[in-house]
Amino acid sequence: MLARIKSNGVIRVGTDPNYAPQSFQKADGTFDGFDVEVANEIAKRLGVTVKFETPDFSVVEAGNWADRFDISVGSMTVSEKRKGVLDFTEPYYFTPAQMAVIKDIGITSLDGLAGKKICVGEGTTYYQWLTGTLVLGDGGALAPVPAGAEALTQKTDQDCAQSVKSGRRDADGWLSSSTTVQEAIDKGTPFVTVGDPLFFEPLAVATDKAAPPHAELQAELDRIVKEMHTDGTLSKLSMKWFDKDLTTKQ
Repeated sequence: MLARIKSNGVIRVGTDPNYAPQSFQKADGTFDGFDVEVANEIAKRLGVTVKFETPDFSVVEAGNWADRFDISVGSMTVSEKRKGVLDFTEPYYFTPAQMAVIKDIGITSLDGLAGKKICVGEGTTYYQWLTGTLVLGDGGALAPVPAGAEALTQKTDQDCAQSVKSGRRDADGWLSSSTTVQEAIDKGTPFVTVGDPLFFEPLAVATDKAAPPHAELQAELDRIVKEMHTDGTLSKLSMKWFDKDLTTKQ
């Protein structure tokens, strides 16, 4: 795969077009965001350019990509389940998983969501946490799930926020990365955060275990991620997009 990518001069990167500030597609069709800049920097260090693809997140995390794209730079959390179908670099950053609730609903603690519906993106670690199936790949601890809480899934995390902003009230809570939650609140979505982070996500570049031979590509991706940690590139990008350095586990 590495030889093919370098021969073609292009690496095909799967990312989310609706996950600001990590990644988003602008009106002119171009992409921007933290993950987008990370992907472009990886491509630059490989000596190629990026062609972005936008598969559903559930497709990416399921593996068996059928050669539709080469790698994922889409804030993919390393979990034990995903390690069965995907290969990962070392994490390039870490985000707190943050619960939020609709502002006027009166819930002020995680326990207040017992028996309530919580909106999450389909196939995400947030959904896995709610359904009791999440085991983080780095062995990180998880907060307990509120008793009887139910998952309401949307195509992406951002769809949860955009639904509420449009006036819908299908769920009482919303679980996403702290960065995405804060972005939505800053843009006027009527949410408030509740409680401490539920867990801390190790987020890594992923390749498909079912892809053509890619050990050399995987090793090169891991080398580049480590290099970007060492030379401060990832810290600078984190500060630019999140106003904080999320490149080490909190």
